[in-house]
Amino acid sequence: MTHTGVDVVDFLFYTIYPVIGIFTVEVISRVTKTPKWIKLWLQAAVSIGFGIYYWFVLPAPQNFPLTAIVMFALALALIYQGRRAKISPDKSPY
Repeated sequence: MTHTGVDVVDFLFYTIYPVIGIFTVEVISRVTKTPKWIKLWLQAAVSIGFGIYYWFVLPAPQNFPLTAIVMFALALALIYQGRRAKISPDKSPY
């Protein structure tokens, strides 16, 4: 992917890292029996962290602002679902 200044392998790693982070929170929360709303908010924090990293920390030709926007949108959805799970845990399928 020479137009972005990022190798194809690096791009795949940048795509996989948030998935690994979110799944890690999922596994840890299942092992520790964490409430659903805390798990969802922690996953939102991971998404926000990756969004900030992809937009503001990576150097200019290699940053991914569109991916960061998607991560922020995912974080908003996770926060909303966490709020729903906190209000009525029996109605939350997560």
